Amino acid sequence: MSTPVVRSIAALRVTVRNFRQAGDKIGLIPTMGALHDGHLALVAAAKARGCKAVATIFVNPKQFSPSEDLATYPRDEAGDLARLTAAGTDLLFAPLPEEVYPTGFATAVDVAGVSDHLCGATRPHFFGGVATVVTKLLLQALPDMAFFGEKDFQQLQVIRRLVRDLDIPVEIVGVPTVREADDLAMSSRNRYLSADQRLTAGHLPLIMRNLAETLRDGKPAEDRILAAKDRLLAAGFDKVDYLELCDAELVQPIAAARPPCRLFVAAFVGRTRLIDNWPVL
Repeated sequence: MSTPVVRSIAALRVTVRNFRQAGDKIGLIPTMGALHDGHLALVAAAKARGCKAVATIFVNPKQFSPSEDLATYPRDEAGDLARLTAAGTDLLFAPLPEEVYPTGFATAVDVAGVSDHLCGATRPHFFGGVATVVTKLLLQALPDMAFFGEKDFQQLQVIRRLVRDLDIPVEIVGVPTVREADDLAMSSRNRYLSADQRLTAGHLPLIMRNLAETLRDGKPAEDRILAAKDRLLAAGFDKVDYLELCDAELVQPIAAARPPCRLFVAAFVGRTRLIDNWPVL
């Protein structure tokens, strides 16, 4: 039997209420579709916590700038539904844009500080769009837990902050990044890569892992980070948006490794922007 699909907030709330009346906890898995094993790991994490797994698919226009790939972002609801069904997902909420942002919608959620750096600096519109739609989804479903991948680690920290600041009664669960055989982080945008570009992309986790290992000595990071950027460009990357060592909680740059910290990277192969992060201490 296929996973049931609802498209209205009212229908979502009715189904969630029925789950609760049966004594079930709710685990929300927000996605933009084009699902891969990384997304299915979120479903598995929700099921492992004893939750009804409620996935959402919504390509959120508010997190794309006019120059970005909203129109061409991969969409395959039928394929996604088959994957969710095989993973044991209990409900899919797949609203149209006008259901999420009706005429006259005028509210935005902005999370300062943790959203300012890295992707927040290079894509200043992005985290406002993410924070707004995630706030809405959490209030629409009122889950006990919500599951997000650590590949988008800055996004995860933004969501944790907004939940704390707005007193939304939900546990945010980070799920470790799922990787390909060569350690490239799984991403919906990987499908944009040609065969040659995919080979280039495989250098990203190798360079990140090696850099993380060298930085564990706690000595100044700047020169080694600059050398790693050069290695990415030499490996065939066309542009490095950023490669930085940051405090893992505040997502702000630090000069040398101290716990907790991570390396963060965004780099282009052709027109495809790949992001990743790697724990250091």
